[in-house]
Amino acid sequence: MEISTLTVYHCLAFAWYLFVNYSVKHLGTENRPSGLFLYGGQWKYLTILNLVLQAVFYGVSFLADVLRLSKKLRCAKCVISSRDLLFSVLAFPLSTFVCVSFWGLYAYDRELVYPKSVDGIVPQWLNHAMHTTILPFTFLEIFATPHRYPTKKKGVVLVGFVHLLYMSWVLWIYSVTGEWVYPVFGVFSPVGLAAFFTGCFATMVCFYSFGEFLNRMIWGQCFILF
Repeated sequence: MEISTLTVYHCLAFAWYLFVNYSVKHLGTENRPSGLFLYGGQWKYLTILNLVLQAVFYGVSFLADVLRLSKKLRCAKCVISSRDLLFSVLAFPLSTFVCVSFWGLYAYDRELVYPKSVDGIVPQWLNHAMHTTILPFTFLEIFATPHRYPTKKKGVVLVGFVHLLYMSWVLWIYSVTGEWVYPVFGVFSPVGLAAFFTGCFATMVCFYSFGEFLNRMIWGQCFILF
């Protein structure tokens, strides 16, 4: 994709995610289910954290494009490195995980992840903006421009670190409120919950590896960092 076209795309994607984040932040409070945005607010939900992450990623990508167009290559190189690390370790695997896990659990039993009571608060279009369109956006990014990936060991360690941070946040909220962020967590015994969290980590690593594989197949081996 030409740099000018890429700049427009990243600008539009950045604006879209800003709009979605704004829409989530200003959801109506009438008839809101008890406990929906209490302790931890919206920041306890992986979906919301992913939306903020995508806005940051596309903002950084847009900045990198502008710097390249302005021929400020030294600054662009640093920004591009940050962009690639954000995409490889966070933006691609997290968007894929959120979409697949949400709709998988929704199909099995929506009450485990998105109770019917939320329908009166979150419009359908916003639900799909949070859980559906994130997937085509992140796949389009892989085909739009190459990204340098860290080594497999470094990438897995970083994915594991992010996973551990969020699981710690979830457990902390439970220790304070006695309620799980997502109802599905309450279905498991302590051992089952540990196995579930481990399975989530393994899935994230698989999505990270899948993104690396696609990037290599499309753009070549040279886009793997050492």
